[in-house]
Amino acid sequence: MARGKLILIEGLDRTGKSTQTEKLVKSLGDNALLVKFPERSTQIGGLIDQYLTNPEFLLPDQAIHLLFSANRWEIAESMKRSLLKGQHVVMDRYVYSGVAYSAAKDTKGMDLNWCLQPDKGLLKPDLTLFLTNSDSELRQGFGEERYECTDFQDKVRGQFAAIFDTLEDPDYKSKHIKFLDTTHKTIEEVHQLVRAVTSDYIQGHADVNEFIYF
Repeated sequence: MARGKLILIEGLDRTGKSTQTEKLVKSLGDNALLVKFPERSTQIGGLIDQYLTNPEFLLPDQAIHLLFSANRWEIAESMKRSLLKGQHVVMDRYVYSGVAYSAAKDTKGMDLNWCLQPDKGLLKPDLTLFLTNSDSELRQGFGEERYECTDFQDKVRGQFAAIFDTLEDPDYKSKHIKFLDTTHKTIEEVHQLVRAVTSDYIQGHADVNEFIYF
């Protein structure tokens, strides 16, 4: 049996990631599983949720970074089992977000390489769709959680660019990462684009069963 594909949708806040992951999973049918990071239903995820929603709950930047990584490790094996059963796993955020958001804090010692180390050994996505949008309207109206403000999001955008330019292997980047400009596109237009790229990848790599690791 061919294994399922690990598909990641990434990007800044308010670029439509959650909407598109949900629509993609629905379009893939019963053969797809949605995973959102952080996964807040676990014990570690509960701590992360408290940190993100309660401004009085303080943790060192290094500690919360390691908690985010631990949260990914918590469900790494269950995701792998699903993939081995032939089920596609679609993720809303993953390692790239964890590294970019932590590095954007400019905390001494927390550079991109340091931030990536705790995730070494995790499964690497077969396909990453990075959503970009230059429409200024999407830069308005952030929520109330930590990190949801324009100035910080601008720093995160720079860190995402640095990750793909300096940390990612060029061969992997060219084959497994697609940048999708969603500017001036409707939700349905973006979905059709996401669906087409995903379908092409799944069909073109149906016989690839080896896993890739960070």
